Amino acid sequence: MKVLIACEYSGTVRKAFRELGHDAWSCDLLPSDDNSEYHIKGDVAELLQKSWDLMIAHPPCTYLCNSGVHWLGRQKGREEKMREGALFFKTLLEANIPKICVENPIMHKYAKQIIGCDYAQTVQPWQFGEDASKATCLWLKGLQKLEPTNVIKKDRYANQTPSGQNKLGPSADRWKIRSKTYEGIARAMAEQWGKI
Repeated sequence: MKVLIACEYSGTVRKAFRELGHDAWSCDLLPSDDNSEYHIKGDVAELLQKSWDLMIAHPPCTYLCNSGVHWLGRQKGREEKMREGALFFKTLLEANIPKICVENPIMHKYAKQIIGCDYAQTVQPWQFGEDASKATCLWLKGLQKLEPTNVIKKDRYANQTPSGQNKLGPSADRWKIRSKTYEGIARAMAEQWGKI
């Protein structure tokens, strides 16, 4: 299967598919963390016209996620950036590729209105053997919902404070650390969607 992992610099999902023998490529404006020869540094829009069987996309969520909606009317230019982000998300979702998953955190209603549809599924890392909580929404086209592989039930996960918030403190690369796909979820995507 020829697989495009859009907006991925870490290589986590790409590696999971390649380990199962798929012709998987990641693409991002950033270089890959693992310096892989299977990473294309550049604009993914240029690759959407090529022939792919499956695309899994991780577009930037900064202006789309519900957690930042209160900044929309407070910071100049943020609404325009939200619109651009939502239109990019929609471009990925509507690409001429038979099987598509676009993932993002829980999204606010203004972005959803532009995209024109809601997510099909929400997954958590703890459903896939990871000691972490982070709701991730999946918009699916031509794919079935991911089935949990190894559910870990706890009151609190390793990435949470006692109040349930993410305990990763402010830093210059916090966004990069938080955006990396958990390996358990990447493995489930490759194992389940790689068979279709």
